[in-house]
Amino acid sequence: MIKIAIDTLGSDNGSELIVQGIIDFLKDNKDVSIVAVGKKEELTKLNGICEIVDAPEIVPMEAGPLEVMRMKNSSMYQTVLLAKEGKVDAIVSSGSTGGFLSSSTLLLKTIPGVNRAAFISPFPTKIKGRKVVILDIGASNENSPEELRQFAVMGELYSEHILDVKDPKVYLLSNGTEDKKGSPVGKEAFKLLKDDPHFKGNIEARDALAGFADVVVTDGFTGNVFLKASEGMAKMMSGMIKSAFKKNLWTKLGYLHVRKGMKEMSETMDYKSTGGAMLLGVNGVVVKVHGNADAYSTYCAIRVAKKLVEKDIANKIKEGI
Repeated sequence: MIKIAIDTLGSDNGSELIVQGIIDFLKDNKDVSIVAVGKKEELTKLNGICEIVDAPEIVPMEAGPLEVMRMKNSSMYQTVLLAKEGKVDAIVSSGSTGGFLSSSTLLLKTIPGVNRAAFISPFPTKIKGRKVVILDIGASNENSPEELRQFAVMGELYSEHILDVKDPKVYLLSNGTEDKKGSPVGKEAFKLLKDDPHFKGNIEARDALAGFADVVVTDGFTGNVFLKASEGMAKMMSGMIKSAFKKNLWTKLGYLHVRKGMKEMSETMDYKSTGGAMLLGVNGVVVKVHGNADAYSTYCAIRVAKKLVEKDIANKIKEGI
């Protein structure tokens, strides 16, 4: 049976919605056991249905690596420790991204041969049912050309084994499609990638979600900016569309004719369904949920963690690197 530890503290919405997500998931997945880590008085609804570890401290959002490692009684540290000790197969947290990254990297260690772990996440594309994975989306601020080359390998493996894409098409995020475009690091990474049969060249941000790319490689700073800009644009467009249909009686009637299409678009653009970002390159399965996690996003994150364990992604990366 797959065993997954959930850090129930640190979410902007509190632990109640995390608890509900766990309950919902366990109803649908009898082959998974959960270890809930947090304040035991906030986890009473989980009594009898999963194991509970009392760890009442919350890692602050701005906590540095040393501070996180000193907080031995924090829910985040205890969650990662369970993975280090081999007591669980995967871990999930919606707490401090920096803290979760630091503790996971320091305690679980990177896979031999991996220079830097990377956050990866599937993004929706305009082709229904097709996703593109982008990495790194924020594990680092700076990356070397060799690290970008390794990100390409990890992205290929993720796309192939988790999204079931045969011969994934890999691109390098750049400010132009020409071979000599890009930052100094990007240009050097291009040289390292050009002999990879999966590598198809540079791609501009405006085409990253067009549906023809399976993997888009970038440094962590640029990837995180792309992530936040995409979320912001989706939120803005959603608000503008809703306002347009609410203008008067005729626009409201018009909405009735396109309601099905609007629902499909909303489901496609819903970032919560992706399950968050996965930290690839460490010895274990690590899933970071968005800071405003609710029951649904928690459910999806546990579902992704389960699939990563089933597909043995950590060992796939060891073999690939």
